[in-house]
Amino acid sequence: MSSPSETPEQPGLAALIMGELPAFDAEEVAEQAGVSVEQARRLWRALGFPQLDDARGFTSSDVAAVSTLYRTVESGALDFDTAVDLTRAVGQTMARLADWGVGTLLDRVEALERGEQATGSRLGSARRLLEELGEPFEALLTYSWRRHLVAAVARMEALGADDEDLHTSNLTVGFADIVSFTALSNQLEEGRIGDLVELFESRCGDVVAAHGGRVVKSIGDSVLFTTDTPVAAVEIAEGIIAVIGRDPRMPDVRVGLATGSVVMRLGDVFGPPVNMAARLTAVARRNRVIVDAVTAKRLPPEDFDTRRLPARPVRGFGLVEPVAVRRH
Repeated sequence: MSSPSETPEQPGLAALIMGELPAFDAEEVAEQAGVSVEQARRLWRALGFPQLDDARGFTSSDVAAVSTLYRTVESGALDFDTAVDLTRAVGQTMARLADWGVGTLLDRVEALERGEQATGSRLGSARRLLEELGEPFEALLTYSWRRHLVAAVARMEALGADDEDLHTSNLTVGFADIVSFTALSNQLEEGRIGDLVELFESRCGDVVAAHGGRVVKSIGDSVLFTTDTPVAAVEIAEGIIAVIGRDPRMPDVRVGLATGSVVMRLGDVFGPPVNMAARLTAVARRNRVIVDAVTAKRLPPEDFDTRRLPARPVRGFGLVEPVAVRRH
């Protein structure tokens, strides 16, 4: 629906982004797309949007999207449940990307309104940014998706997934965690907390990518990553400690590593190594790398010193002997 200040000559941000105004309700979308209303609603919910029943909140682009998805089902390429799963993956990814992008551009909007190119309102500057960045950024999204798709397929081929379960692979999982983040966040201003988390995530992401790993997810004060080998994982852990823990402007960090069979689904990883890596950060010393026994055994002794630590209870695993790792 259009906003009160919206005119054909000066469309609101929603219309500018979509390129059109809403004109259809759910039943009309379903009818034009050739699907049932419930199927259309399932796809809409999978994208992460609230259900719109009688409201005319849909555009012809929404009709086209539902039609495209359903054609893949009719062709036999996908069943409907798989189409919904893929739609959910896109929705969740794009929701985070949109929030991230808007949050990043807010400072630019403020800067434009303070400069010589001020329009007289933040909305005006936001509209101009969208007009200038819309098409180039959409092209970047398509390129990035293709590049990451190539990388994901290559990882599956290189990891040698089990023939019986293509979702299962043997990986080293890493978990990097800011020390005492809750206490730290209570002492900082809100803006400073956001800057700290953003810097932590970006530095970790750069280190992981530089060593051929993959950031699975960031959870504010922690980052979960995977690598093909324990050596690469230790290199990443040392790199994270160097750019976070050794920086006097940043808090200390702890890194836990564990190796084993994990299940890869919905862009995430699951299994005992994931849980073990997370648990190990609770017993690691500040700015130190701590690993499980499997990871330690796979590190070449000519390059690394490993030292078993006293056994201690680890939630979900009983008594565990963590291993401290140090490069020669």
